[in-house]
Amino acid sequence: MKARVFMTIIMFLLLLPISVNADETSPVDKLDQLSNEALQMVKLHRYEDAKKLLDYFSEQFVTVSDKGRSFTVDELRIVSISYDEAVQATANATMNHEEKINRVTKFRLVMDAITSPYQPLWTEMESPIMNAFSQVKEAAYAGEKEQFHANLNSFLSLYDVIYPSMKINVDIERIQKIDARIEVIDKYRNQVLEETTTQMELEALEADLQLLFDEMTDDEADPSLWWVIISTGSIIILTLSYVGWRKYKGTQQAEKNLSKRQKD
Repeated sequence: MKARVFMTIIMFLLLLPISVNADETSPVDKLDQLSNEALQMVKLHRYEDAKKLLDYFSEQFVTVSDKGRSFTVDELRIVSISYDEAVQATANATMNHEEKINRVTKFRLVMDAITSPYQPLWTEMESPIMNAFSQVKEAAYAGEKEQFHANLNSFLSLYDVIYPSMKINVDIERIQKIDARIEVIDKYRNQVLEETTTQMELEALEADLQLLFDEMTDDEADPSLWWVIISTGSIIILTLSYVGWRKYKGTQQAEKNLSKRQKD
């Protein structure tokens, strides 16, 4: 009887973290969902609907802040700037569709970076960004001036989309190092085309970017997930140990009974 009660408690504990986490959606996660919905509306050319969602986001953001969710000064500044750009994009009738998507995507990535510090969405931009930079290098080494300028502008445009969200998840010193390399390449474009020493900045920047993406996309689990894994594993081990102990005691008792009968 005691064993059955014990097993019932164990099964309840195993199921409890799953049932609780499945139903929980934090207020900040809901803000993230709103930013995603706004982006989807822009992709469908439904700019007015996107604007309404962004207005609602603003109201909810104030509510979440008032209820005690503490945002850092940097987070507040980055969210504010990217939000304003997103709103302007949905309200600007002369802005082309691609630019609207870029600006609202930037805002979407910022909100995800706040809610998902482990493997945030902006890291999924690795392939297009690294491919764009590879084209910059190829044009530079080939001495193709016009193509180099066009490719560099394309790279800078893509990098600008993830830059605010990067600043949320990456150390400021590392961001400044990458910024410095990009500034040199952008400012001294003609030298990059002509001088080998300046072209070395291209190799250095590529290495820095690749290392950053590699480290951000490592299989680094959320600490809370590790807690669930460890606690659940401990419960399973405890359960198996208890069952094994009961089986051992039962076997011992059976042997004693058998031995007693044989003596009798």
